[in-house]
Amino acid sequence: MSQGKLYVPLGLHRGSQWQNTKSLRRTLDLAQTRLLVLCSVFILTFLVIIGRLVDVSLLRKDGEETLAHTKGLNGLNFRADILDRNGELLATSLRTFSLYANAHVVLDAKEAADKLTQVLPELNYAETLARLHSDKRFVWLARHLTPQKQAEIIRLGLPGIYFQKDERRVYPHGELFAHILGYTNIDNHGLGGIERKFNDFLLSGNKPVVLSLDIRVQHVLRDELLAGIEKYKAQGGAGIIMDVKTGEILAMASLPDFDPNQVGKMGAEKEGLFNRITLGSYEMGSGFKIINTALYLESGFTNLFEKFDVTAPLRIGRFRIKDFHPAHFPLTVAQIFTESSNIGAGKMALQVGGARQRAFFSKLGFFNPLSLEIPETGYPLYPKQWSESTTITTAYGYGISISPLQLVRAISGIVNKGIMQQPTLLKVDPLKVNPGFRVVSEETSLTIRKLMYMVVAHGRGRQAKVSGLEVGGKTGTANILEGRSYKEGTNITSFIGAFPMSHPRYALFIMVDRPQAIKETYGFNAAGWNAAPIAGKVVGRIAPLLHVVPSSEGKNEPEENPMFIHASAPQRGGH
Repeated sequence: MSQGKLYVPLGLHRGSQWQNTKSLRRTLDLAQTRLLVLCSVFILTFLVIIGRLVDVSLLRKDGEETLAHTKGLNGLNFRADILDRNGELLATSLRTFSLYANAHVVLDAKEAADKLTQVLPELNYAETLARLHSDKRFVWLARHLTPQKQAEIIRLGLPGIYFQKDERRVYPHGELFAHILGYTNIDNHGLGGIERKFNDFLLSGNKPVVLSLDIRVQHVLRDELLAGIEKYKAQGGAGIIMDVKTGEILAMASLPDFDPNQVGKMGAEKEGLFNRITLGSYEMGSGFKIINTALYLESGFTNLFEKFDVTAPLRIGRFRIKDFHPAHFPLTVAQIFTESSNIGAGKMALQVGGARQRAFFSKLGFFNPLSLEIPETGYPLYPKQWSESTTITTAYGYGISISPLQLVRAISGIVNKGIMQQPTLLKVDPLKVNPGFRVVSEETSLTIRKLMYMVVAHGRGRQAKVSGLEVGGKTGTANILEGRSYKEGTNITSFIGAFPMSHPRYALFIMVDRPQAIKETYGFNAAGWNAAPIAGKVVGRIAPLLHVVPSSEGKNEPEENPMFIHASAPQRGGH
């Protein structure tokens, strides 16, 4: 061995190298194991996601809603409010809770069905049990529950039973505005009226819809219509009040009606859903004599004292036109109007001619549906061939059927200094009133207003008279067509008018469907005995609400009122 050198035994050096190799292998094995675990977790997660996608996309049955969809429903905005012109609430939305179940989580379907139907008796037990037995992850059980019912169900502690925040449309005034507002379905989508027409806007929840309606005027109109229908044993009725200067509809009612809060419980009886004012088309009877006389004056025949022989029926082929109260002497144009002579009206129309008559009706919009902010509007009915018989019969309101709203619009234009407005259910800014368009001259308008005033002051519309107020109008009694003939004594009666007649602001229409003759009407069922008195009561109650100032004392009788027109023959009263 040399001095200063260190010798390591060969066996000791090889053992140290073996230990290092063993440690390295352990490290590699550990890393490999961790990598396998990580890959397994990743693959398992991937398989779960794929399985979920397959379940949702391919295996889920039709109509089954996903929880993601359910969660999305909770984020919906409230449907916006609907207000009257004075800010009174007509329709609003309330927060409610809807009940649903995940049938996969329900442990005992029978127990759950038993307990739920005890809390909610309106549930059908068999249907509820079937839903809880299904393999669906989302099934509706009940909609729009109160907080009290929700608390009772929570206390049951049933697995798989859940709640979703929901919204229910509420109409505080029930039937009062039914045909105007319409209603919504269980999912809060509009199905009629304003609710349907403005569905998207209301769902946005940004601003309320402000209507032209006045809740006070609406209440009076519906109240008097209900009383009149009951008194005259009628099958229905309708009414409308409109601002002739702006076209704003202040009130509109059609009876029978319905409660939009309970529309799902109406059953098979759907007559109440029909809006007679906008959707119905009727032969209006003598209310058309306002239009016929305005046309006569506009055609250059301005002499109100020109006489027509009305003593004999007017013949059209094999038909004869007669007057309900025959006159035994010729009548002037003014008397034909106030006495409501069909013969006289027909002869006036023949003098004007069918071409002018048809053109005037077109100008008034009688041949097209009237546009309004609700979808329930009907089509007018009229003959395609305008014969001589059409010219005669339409002069006194037969042979053409229009909606009451179309008639109100036309008469409003005639009395409003000849300017006709588009009717609207939305509140109009006083600074943005539509200019409208002219349908008759101011001179014709003034003359017609005087004649309408005379009908109420001394003619067949006397029962529409209101002390201190200048009410004018015209009654109309039209037999109802059954099959191919008109049934005598079965009538639709109406009163179309305006007030105050010296400066008209409001138009009024009242219609009574098949009124009966009663003791108080002495066996008559014509418009002067039913529609006219209803109109008078409505005007008497709403005039103070609308700030219509009564005439000065002593101005109520025609001889002292500037609206009076002297006639060349004595007036013959009657109804």
